[in-house]
Amino acid sequence: MKILALEQEVPGKSTADFAPHLRAEATHVWKLYQRGIIRELYFHEQDHTAVLMLECADVREASRVLSEFPLVEAGLISFQIIPLTPYNGFSRLFADDLEASDEI
Repeated sequence: MKILALEQEVPGKSTADFAPHLRAEATHVWKLYQRGIIRELYFHEQDHTAVLMLECADVREASRVLSEFPLVEAGLISFQIIPLTPYNGFSRLFADDLEASDEI
């Protein structure tokens, strides 16, 4: 299952609060990327917060994976978890064709 995860920084934290954890965070993210759990990763252009595309069995697994990030464990960030499903809107283009073929 594809999961979109949007980082949210905990208010009131400074750059200095993050500094001791950034190398461990990068290492952790690299390991998840190598395992195929993190499929894509970006920074939001304005906020410089992480935007991750995960491949997990379900939301529960995604939540567990994200809870193990060093910055999450340090209480500096959290994630909004958005489960995604494939777009099926194109089926509307062919609905009449399918109905006609059923009549044959």
